[in-house]
Amino acid sequence: MKTVLKKYLLLTALMLATLVGYAKENNANCSLLKREKIKIEFYNVKKGALLSIKNEAGTIVYSLEIKNSGNYSRIFDLSKLEEGNYTTELEKDFEIIIKSFSVLDGNITFGKEKIIFKPVIRAQNNFVLISKLSFEKEPIKISLYYNSDLIFSETLICSESLLKRTYKLSEKEEGSYRVVMHCNNKYYTKNFKL
Repeated sequence: MKTVLKKYLLLTALMLATLVGYAKENNANCSLLKREKIKIEFYNVKKGALLSIKNEAGTIVYSLEIKNSGNYSRIFDLSKLEEGNYTTELEKDFEIIIKSFSVLDGNITFGKEKIIFKPVIRAQNNFVLISKLSFEKEPIKISLYYNSDLIFSETLICSESLLKRTYKLSEKEEGSYRVVMHCNNKYYTKNFKL
């Protein structure tokens, strides 16, 4: 048990260092080219990252998988968008970079950039290890399912910026498990078998 926890703490420390390093390198740049066109740039992007533009209801109005690693730049014509609030989201391995903008009277106004760190969920032997970096300290709901039945659920409001949880599963209960986390208005799922 102590060995598993030591490995988990080491993994968490390495993940935190990696995420902070990514946060310093990964900034987005949005610039207005014309009244209805914007140029969106992301730096240090890996192949397979997902770029999407969403309206304020959360509906995806544009989506693209990044084909090459490196810097990504694209010009978007927003003249067909309805007035309202939108976000560009770049979903990477461990983080989501969100940049907001508004369209009003044909003008585009940019908001602040926000970085959300994804949780890391691992299953090892009969343990489920969860870590999540969050500077907003928002509520996090964790649900654990066994063969599609809910067996455990809890909602946490963390006082620290790093959530660390270890759950021990019964060695006798072999089958399909699923962890579902809800935080930052997003769902994260991990399926595994014992």
